[in-house]
Amino acid sequence: MKLYEKIFHFIRSHGRGWAFSSHDLIHKFSRQEIDNTLSDLVHQGKIRRLARGMYDYPKYSQILQSELSPDVEQVAHAYARKFNWKIEISGESALNILGLSTQVVSKYIYLSNGPKKQYVIYDNITLEFKKSALKNIGFKYKESSLIVQALRALGKENVNEDIIVKIKKQIDKKMYDKILKDTVTTTDWVYETIKKICKKDDTNE
Repeated sequence: MKLYEKIFHFIRSHGRGWAFSSHDLIHKFSRQEIDNTLSDLVHQGKIRRLARGMYDYPKYSQILQSELSPDVEQVAHAYARKFNWKIEISGESALNILGLSTQVVSKYIYLSNGPKKQYVIYDNITLEFKKSALKNIGFKYKESSLIVQALRALGKENVNEDIIVKIKKQIDKKMYDKILKDTVTTTDWVYETIKKICKKDDTNE
């Protein structure tokens, strides 16, 4: 297998929507090999450059016949890996990603143990990282952090069956058991809500 094919195979193995930087490939290939190949892959339309040094393997909509906007969570975690940060999505941004807010936003805010930074990526989306003491960084899965932060931003009194159904539609059923194990140490009311969200026999799908 040629170098070009090896690198593209590695990228493709992570699935559509994966965002990455050269940092994610450096353990397998040399920096020069990576830079040259990524440039070729962008030119051929196989990957997309989102910002300087940041790329994704874009999802494609057959209905719209076009590439979809970048997965903000994927991009945020790609930056975190690149700079060795620990990050946690803010409550308001979690609401937006899960479709629980009607506010149209172009800025997504993440809390970070690194310095304050801001990046503008593809589609003029802004990612802002704010230095903060992280409270929920123990979560293994991004879905866990999204759900917990969204629920806390809403508050117990504002979480109803409609909210539970909306969140449920955004989560892959394969993640239910993982999320339940991942969030077991959260506040009681939050975890009770998560159990309803991840209840397998309570779906209209």
